[in-house]
Amino acid sequence: MKQFLHKMTAMATAIPLVLGLTLGSANADKLRIALAETPSDELAAFFVALDRARANGLDYEWTAFSDEELAIQAVLSGQMDIGFGTPYAAMQRSKAPIRIIYQLSKLKFFPVTTKKYSKLDDLDGQPILLHSRGGGTDSIANVIEDRAGIKLGERSYVPGSANRVVALIAGQADATIIDLSNKNKLMRQPDGEKFNVLPMFEVDASDEALFGNLDWIQENAEDVQIFVNALLSVYRDMAADPTIIRRETDPDGPIGQLPAEILAELDGFYADAVAGGLYDVNGGGRTAAKADMEWYSAAGQLDGDAMSLNIEDFWYLAPLDAAMQ
Repeated sequence: MKQFLHKMTAMATAIPLVLGLTLGSANADKLRIALAETPSDELAAFFVALDRARANGLDYEWTAFSDEELAIQAVLSGQMDIGFGTPYAAMQRSKAPIRIIYQLSKLKFFPVTTKKYSKLDDLDGQPILLHSRGGGTDSIANVIEDRAGIKLGERSYVPGSANRVVALIAGQADATIIDLSNKNKLMRQPDGEKFNVLPMFEVDASDEALFGNLDWIQENAEDVQIFVNALLSVYRDMAADPTIIRRETDPDGPIGQLPAEILAELDGFYADAVAGGLYDVNGGGRTAAKADMEWYSAAGQLDGDAMSLNIEDFWYLAPLDAAMQ
């Protein structure tokens, strides 16, 4: 059974817990990427894009931090160049000009529980397992509270939907929020009948996005453009044929080294994700930015009414605009 991480409190001055590093030690000439979790099937498309970017001259290295908050702090401190997450609260609070450049995935998540609960109202006062403090599942929990008129109980944090599924099956949690693919996998299992997928409202805001310091992005515009071009090409190819991810996964890379049973399910994972609308073939852009303003404002992670917020204070659209031409 997979081990999973217990609840963490991340301080701005904390030393990040590094779970993995590729391509050797830090090098100022390389694009340094801060992942918010260890490589998994959910990151296979991202690593295919990295391979395409490398083929076009991008030199990079990645570091996997134990959660999104630490990845955000690594970018804020200048330790990393590009990060994974949706750091809207940090963007408003920080003096650093942090901007999002690409939407990696939408918030297609589902409340899944044991049979103790059958509707969102039943979660009033009940503990729940989420991905990371301040991340996408945390914001979903906030909006659930607002729309259902309830107050959730203690929130604990375990990065990775698959790890939260393990916790459910092991009886270590009765309620969590997981992604589309892991929800489908769980409900297809023989034990799937032991769990409920609670009715949920539609969400189109960003779950994972790429972000960096605007000064660094503009100073390294050529590398950033190679990266965004590669991402857009993968997302469009994947929409036409989800099997492209398995076929282009490097067997010697971090995804290729995952267990054989996970690799065997890549086609199904990406077929479900594409069919479920998890990925935007246009990289999110202005549509995602507007949805994010509405969602994260309602979730309490952005101060101010969504209509009063300027998307250019949070997104830098030039690389995506150029890739779309």
